Amino acid sequence: MPKTLFKLDLSKPMEQQAHPGHNRWHPDIPAAFSVELGQSFRMECKDWTDGQISNNDDPRDIRDVILPRVHVLSGPVYVNGVEPGDLLVVDILDIGAFAESEWGFNGIFAKENGGSFLTEHYPEAAKSIWDFEGIYTTSRHVPGVKFAGLIHPGLIGVAPSMELLQEWNKRENELKMTDPDRVPELATSPQAEHAVLGTLKGAEFDRVVKEGARTVPPRENGGNCDIKNLSKGSRVFFPVFVDGAKLSVGDLHFSQGDGEITFCGGIEMAGWIDLRVDVIKGGMEKYKIKDNPVFKPGPVEPNYSDYLVFEGISVDEFTGKQHYLDANIAYRRACLNAIEYLKTLGYTGEQAYMILGTAPIEGRINGIVDIPNACCTVAIPTQIFDKDINPK
Repeated sequence: MPKTLFKLDLSKPMEQQAHPGHNRWHPDIPAAFSVELGQSFRMECKDWTDGQISNNDDPRDIRDVILPRVHVLSGPVYVNGVEPGDLLVVDILDIGAFAESEWGFNGIFAKENGGSFLTEHYPEAAKSIWDFEGIYTTSRHVPGVKFAGLIHPGLIGVAPSMELLQEWNKRENELKMTDPDRVPELATSPQAEHAVLGTLKGAEFDRVVKEGARTVPPRENGGNCDIKNLSKGSRVFFPVFVDGAKLSVGDLHFSQGDGEITFCGGIEMAGWIDLRVDVIKGGMEKYKIKDNPVFKPGPVEPNYSDYLVFEGISVDEFTGKQHYLDANIAYRRACLNAIEYLKTLGYTGEQAYMILGTAPIEGRINGIVDIPNACCTVAIPTQIFDKDINPK
């Protein structure tokens, strides 16, 4: 087993850990540790909310979650010998839940506090707790479903340069200002409240917190990509923007459907991840990997072979308005069609929604050229249910 580099006490918030992590992106957040090229190491991770959600039947902790506190990340890790312009090569060797915390949660966020992909249809908070048994998971809140997990980090990334950080803040603020009162908001701005910046204190903390980007979206540095196939055996090639790359990781999921549509998506958990790092010198220019990471999926995934597939097209479900090749609307319609079908099997809309968010659902953009409709699909593995769900 690799040496544990970043060790946590699950009973304490991130800022009280022996080595505090962070929940903002900024190049000047100090590295917690350094590693050598070729070194393997373990990072322990809290759940993305920093322990705000309890294993009970009350959804009020989902409703009232303090969003400026997320995502708490373990790191940064300084990789010796890595410079801007290189590619940082990160192998995910293994990943798992803590033995003392073999459960996770999924939540539909309230519209006024984060919202979700289908927030206009499901504006109220809801929660499901999922118990782990080896590779499988079940929920007392979603009966009749059992599936194998594909554990992965929802968030893994490197630090931005100051120039890149300024570009993020500029473009995201411009978007936000097009509709500043929108709920949920169009983008998140730097926010001092509940910020955790490693060991920074005093004037340096005050400076960095005004500039630090929230961790909500994926960006050029990787970040919150929520790719369910980025599991053990995967290799990621990160563009490097600062000396040492400053790698961070967190937001572990036991399982997730494509799209992470409930927003508190997948099955969120605390756990550990084993990594190994290397470098391709000058790799950003050599392979033209400059704007986003590239990754190779690992060989491990749930072995489901029978699916029921639901289509969606670019027509607004409220107004009937035709949109031009809008994949967002098409995927939303596919999800809604799947939910309506699952409701005929006895599930509530919220339960069906959470099945799509947690189970190994396959989402696809199937057509993006046939004007005026994009075609997206949501494929549900029928074998996760304890009964035949096919039409008959």
